[in-house]
Amino acid sequence: QVQLVESGGGLVQPGGSLRLSCAASGIAFNIYTMGWYRQAPGKQRELVASITKGGGTNYADSVKDRFTVSRDNAKNTVNLQMNSLKPEDTAVYYCNALGLRLDGKTNDYWGQGTQVTVSS
Repeated sequence: QVQLVESGGGLVQPGGSLRLSCAASGIAFNIYTMGWYRQAPGKQRELVASITKGGGTNYADSVKDRFTVSRDNAKNTVNLQMNSLKPEDTAVYYCNALGLRLDGKTNDYWGQGTQVTVSS
């Protein structure tokens, strides 16, 4: 059974920091691309950051230079360090695991989400 469990969300003031973590189980973590997505009320879910099995990273323009994604393959975890947070970063943040199967299809798993609220 695949599980992605996020933690670390909460309420923070503008300019503050939070660190999200996602613990994965039930998958061969080291071969998956791991991503963080977010969805604000009334908006579509969007990619925030991703990290490939080789450590390559990709960021949304809106979070570049503020957020850092990292992974620990020994602990099956992926983290998102969020600095200089802005009110527009308020959203539910979701962990995603994307893997390519031998038959060419993809496995696509999601966590339950964690709320991040940036407000004074």
